[in-house]
Amino acid sequence: MKELSVVIPVMNEKDNVGPIMQRLAQALRSVDHEIIFVDDGSKDGTPKIIRELANKNIRLIQLSRNYGQSTAMAAGIDYAEGNYIALLDGDLQNDPEDITMMLRVLKEGDWDVVAGNRKHRQDNALIRKLPSRIANRLIRKMTGVYIEDYGCTLKVFKQEYAHGLGLYGELHRFIPVLASMQGARITQVNVQHHARIHGQSKYGLNRTFKVTSDLLLMVFFQKYLQKPMHLFGALGTLSFGGGILVNLYLLVLKLAGEPIWGKPLMILGVILLLSGIQFFTIGILAEMNMRTYFESQNKKPYRIRATFDGKDKKAADAYDEDNRKLSVDPVGLYED
Repeated sequence: MKELSVVIPVMNEKDNVGPIMQRLAQALRSVDHEIIFVDDGSKDGTPKIIRELANKNIRLIQLSRNYGQSTAMAAGIDYAEGNYIALLDGDLQNDPEDITMMLRVLKEGDWDVVAGNRKHRQDNALIRKLPSRIANRLIRKMTGVYIEDYGCTLKVFKQEYAHGLGLYGELHRFIPVLASMQGARITQVNVQHHARIHGQSKYGLNRTFKVTSDLLLMVFFQKYLQKPMHLFGALGTLSFGGGILVNLYLLVLKLAGEPIWGKPLMILGVILLLSGIQFFTIGILAEMNMRTYFESQNKKPYRIRATFDGKDKKAADAYDEDNRKLSVDPVGLYED
């Protein structure tokens, strides 16, 4: 088994794959590694260049069409054999030299995930940096996972946490949140960032709207994935209760001899009642689906980090010492 697997999703990066292979070979010369390129439907001959330049440490996974960065990452992670897994963009904006530094931080600090922070980002301020700052602040506020730079692909994981991410859609932006949901201990380090030399960026302002949509999904996953009735039941109670109050008020008006038929308030009361019933129904169905998900696959709604026998004094003391070290700030500790 390799010590490190580097997963690199690429799409139309034929001018970058050669230089990135050279940079990685130099950066990882002292690490037993493999490099997994995942071609996400390139049209410019990128897979051909990879095959021509490949050596014994390089593997290519060629997807049948363009699925998106999250799916490409998931495919690479599924095929990775290393004890540690690094994610890297194929545009050479992140520096491969940072991988060994991040791997060292992960090992020495006993972290589960080390995320990169592009402190001096070399991108367009209006199109890339400003929307990214707004999105990062919003994600931190709503999820409680305090990572400075969610948009930086460069990350290093312990294998088990990378395999448990469950990437699909476009959730690669929320990898730290997905990892924290597994109980991962996360830190971040400053990494280098370079301007793109070859090819064109695949991102624009339109991704801001996608981030907002996915953020709502992440908040649901964090807070209500195992207890959806707490969300839909609360909404149903508010809606149904509001409908009851509105209709009681209309009943009083009717008994007082005032006409109520056709009033906008009557329509609102009916809508609130029906909405409340729908929220309750959705909550019940979601609860049933959640139970089916766990029970049909024998999945557990928890993850055990370690066990020890209290009779073993040395193991107990070591466990307590580890917890004292981690009690400072298990998520969000910034390191330079």
